[in-house]
Amino acid sequence: MADRHRTRLTTALAGAALLLAGCAGGPADGDVVTLDYWCWSQAQGAKVAAFNAAHPDIQVRHTDAGGGTDTATKLLTASRAGNAPDIACVEYQTVPAMVVSDVLADIAPYTEAVTDEFSPEIWQMTRFEGEVYGIPQDIGPMVLLYNRARFEELDIQVPATWEEFAEVAAQVRERDPNTHLATFAPTEFGNFAGLAQQAGAAWWSVADREWTVGIDDEPTMRVAEYWQDLIDQDLVRSEPLLTPEWNNRVNRGEVLTWPSALWAPGVIYGIAEGQAGDWAIAPLPHWEGDGPEVALQGGTALTVTKNSDHPEEAAEFAMWMNTAPEAVDLQIADGQYPASLSGQETAAASPAPPLTGEQEDYWEVAAYAADHTVPSIAWGPNVSTAADAYNDAVSAAVRGGRPLAEALRETHRTVLDDMTRVGFDVTD
Repeated sequence: MADRHRTRLTTALAGAALLLAGCAGGPADGDVVTLDYWCWSQAQGAKVAAFNAAHPDIQVRHTDAGGGTDTATKLLTASRAGNAPDIACVEYQTVPAMVVSDVLADIAPYTEAVTDEFSPEIWQMTRFEGEVYGIPQDIGPMVLLYNRARFEELDIQVPATWEEFAEVAAQVRERDPNTHLATFAPTEFGNFAGLAQQAGAAWWSVADREWTVGIDDEPTMRVAEYWQDLIDQDLVRSEPLLTPEWNNRVNRGEVLTWPSALWAPGVIYGIAEGQAGDWAIAPLPHWEGDGPEVALQGGTALTVTKNSDHPEEAAEFAMWMNTAPEAVDLQIADGQYPASLSGQETAAASPAPPLTGEQEDYWEVAAYAADHTVPSIAWGPNVSTAADAYNDAVSAAVRGGRPLAEALRETHRTVLDDMTRVGFDVTD
């Protein structure tokens, strides 16, 4: 990773880190420690089984509590009741809220062995000034997933900039009126946040426990106006992703790209298996004059809760799950891009995902994206409120023909009001 990314973390953890105390405790000699673990994704069951086989003195019970949002909601409720699991997957953008809510334990005393397993910009998602609130599991640097077979058929070039993306979108509509280059999905909060962050947006920042909210900042408005123009010209189709209708359009070759994260090929393969080998990834388009930096869209950490009676064993499990070679192999097979440096090296020597199986430089493009992630992205303590507000406001704007910029300003006001009501020191 480039040295310029080795900056100090300035995130929501700053305001909350001082509030958390360390955890202590462990099993009596000779006892078998049983841990409860909440996490989603298909590979989790096999990874837990492998851990249990290798650690007869620590046995883990796995529960799929739902996706990131569902798990976060249930985890907060369980923590307040004093019966949260020992370990839980938490999406990076949700970590600050969990810290502020006093859910997560500082596991720094147990993690020295894996300090060098993760780059500074990945550690910054879960670590602050020596306190560690999770072991990074996977990352989702953004790329452009595109239907290479259809690109060749229509004789169009992969856009390197967002300006070129708009030009190619117009070419697609001219050459095949049934097809659109991309979809603008009104309820994809994380995707839009990543695009805005790439443009320089800072939706939250904190200094001396004073928060600044910037969901209506200039870079965000620039991105909103860009996509608004594409929608107005019918150069992209505005609709939700992964509906039966959208899936059918993908299978008919009528949706040609998905500006998304490295986990996207697995998603498209799941709905369009017959297109295996037809797709490829390219660097995400950038703004003309800007560098190749991209944001992370998604990714999770394994966190230890303050309800755990066995934080040391829970931390041992979290570290093994995200660094052990057998765990990494299962992770890659599931379509995840490992957060660990050793896992990324393993991925580079692995076959490309089936959807992009004909792309010889798949992992080179993936590594390039991972090497150029935007440093020091800050997430606030009420991300779930922001996501709900964004999804509602943008969906209503699209249905009513109102500007996306207006929906972003409405989201900004909702987030600002919510933080003020809760009692945070906030500036606009």
